[in-house]
Amino acid sequence: MAKRRVRNLRTNPLQRKTRTHQPVEDETDPTKKAPKSFVIRSGAVGRSVTALVKDVRRLMEPNTASHLKERKTNRLRDFVMVAGQLGVSHFMIFSRTEKGTNMRIARVPRGPTLTFKVEQYALAKDVLAMQRSPKSPGVEFLTSPLLVLNNFNQEGKQFKLMTTMFQNMFPSINVQTVSHSIAMQLADARRVVLLNYNSDTNMIDFRHYAIGVKPIGVSKSVKKIITTEVPNLADLEDISEYVLREAVISESDVEDGPESTVTLGQDYVGRGNRQSEQRAIRLHEIGPRMQLTLTKVENGLCGGEVLYHHFVEKSSTEIKAINKKRQEKAKLTAQRRSKQEENVKRKQQEKEEHRLRTGGAPAKKDDEDEENSGQESDGDEKIASGDDESGEDDESDGIDDLEDMEE
Repeated sequence: MAKRRVRNLRTNPLQRKTRTHQPVEDETDPTKKAPKSFVIRSGAVGRSVTALVKDVRRLMEPNTASHLKERKTNRLRDFVMVAGQLGVSHFMIFSRTEKGTNMRIARVPRGPTLTFKVEQYALAKDVLAMQRSPKSPGVEFLTSPLLVLNNFNQEGKQFKLMTTMFQNMFPSINVQTVSHSIAMQLADARRVVLLNYNSDTNMIDFRHYAIGVKPIGVSKSVKKIITTEVPNLADLEDISEYVLREAVISESDVEDGPESTVTLGQDYVGRGNRQSEQRAIRLHEIGPRMQLTLTKVENGLCGGEVLYHHFVEKSSTEIKAINKKRQEKAKLTAQRRSKQEENVKRKQQEKEEHRLRTGGAPAKKDDEDEENSGQESDGDEKIASGDDESGEDDESDGIDDLEDMEE
């Protein structure tokens, strides 16, 4: 009986092995195909830009390497080699020169690459320090932010390319079906990345906000009672004193207009935010913020044909000469690689013949000659993580830039 009972337990169809029999992932789930990114530094950038890189990594969560460690010996090709295995689709590379800070956004593995000059920037801590009642973000970073592009319908191929590049960096959503989708719920919309193109200055305003939902039609004191616990009434004789104490309408109450009022299609995070309830949408800036100017568009990964340049305009004759020179360089590189492979095969054959003559053990593959012979390719840009003490930024520059950027 004991053996039969054990046999019945083993053949029970309701039993499932959780360690070796994992359920098959749904390939149609858009969250499984979310674009991933590396935010890295190139060269010595200083402490302030290093802090900016950390803020941008925080912004790109959860589909980025938040704790990526670069080394001074790392090159661009090192990150490209691991990008395919990890499903990384975009690089955001920050560098610093004598003329300022640059940010490159590259599509892996073949480009294109957009180069921006960071005119001004403010760190997340500086943005929060300038607010009277700053919002402390937390669980908002468990889901990807929503992307809002404004005023990018301009003439020029560079604007279409910028729009496509920015859209492909974040997971795509369908606004019409987000309330009925299992993969994307309304409560997952917790942050917003706003990119606004200013046609007067040719700059892009980069902003990062957290989404807040508040009741409408009531004063600020009543909102505190509805959305939070009962306040401290120890110094008051009646709750009416607390409600009527703020007779003047606050700025936040004025913002509760029809343009900011929505009807919730699903239950949202927060107390009392139920489905079909009317709420006011608030955006709380959590940083970082930047002002960007597109300077160059390249066809390849941090190289290749220059499709657009903000400062340099070349004639058709110069463009043909550059393309011819690039083709000759690529041809020479291919010849050197072919010669290198022939040398490796020849050395292996000589070692094998020597082994057969002497009856010794088989020779090991000469990996060092295979890797180090020849010249470095165009993608061998050095990625360094060390901070340049001589070019160290003053951390107070972020607050000064923030004051200049305030409207």
